[in-house]
Amino acid sequence: MGKIFYVMGKSASGKDTVYKRLLKRLPRLKKVVLYTTRPIRDGEKDGVEYYFTTSDKLEEFRREHRLIEERTYETVYGPWSYFTVDDGQINLVGNNGYLMIGTLESYERTRAYFGEDKLFPIYIEVEDGDRLLRAIKREKGQKTPKYKELCRRFLADEEDFKEENLLRCGIHKRFCNQELESCMDEIVKAVTAEIE
Repeated sequence: MGKIFYVMGKSASGKDTVYKRLLKRLPRLKKVVLYTTRPIRDGEKDGVEYYFTTSDKLEEFRREHRLIEERTYETVYGPWSYFTVDDGQINLVGNNGYLMIGTLESYERTRAYFGEDKLFPIYIEVEDGDRLLRAIKREKGQKTPKYKELCRRFLADEEDFKEENLLRCGIHKRFCNQELESCMDEIVKAVTAEIE
C-alpha cells in the first residue's frame, strides 16, 4: 500500500531542510512538488521547491476539479496561494512512498482526499525563540527582506498549529529540531518502520 509522508511545522522550524535531507537519505520516497502564486525567493528554482504559477492557472485547476487542497494567505504583499494538484505525481497503488511538505491545513485536506491511512505526519518542532531568530537570519539573507511578512507568518503559525488543531489532525508524535542530525535520525527511523 502506498503512503504519503507529510512534513510540516511552523515557519523557520527547519521543515525545508528536513524535507530535502529526507529525500537524500530515503531515495525510495518520491517528491511531490506543490504549486504557489507567491514570488520566487532568492535561490529557489521553479519545479524544485514549488511550481511557481499564476492565479489564472489556479482558477483553471479549480474549474477542472484537479485541486487536492488549496490555501490563500492575505499577506502584506497581497494574496499568496499554495496548492496541491492532482497532476499525476501521486499514485498510491502498489508500494509507492511519497514525501510532501506543507501546513497543518494542507495536511488535513490531503488526508481527507486520500484517506487517513494513506498519510503519515512528520511534525517538526523548535522552541519559539530559536525559531524567530532563525526566521530573522533567513530573511536578512534575502535581497529584499520582508520582515512584516515574517512577523505575520510567525503569529499566524501560533494560531494554526495550536495544540487542539494538532490533536484534531491526529498528530501526537513530534520531532524536535533543536539538533538537526539527531532529529533526522529519529525521523528516518520512524519512516523506515512504516515502509518496511
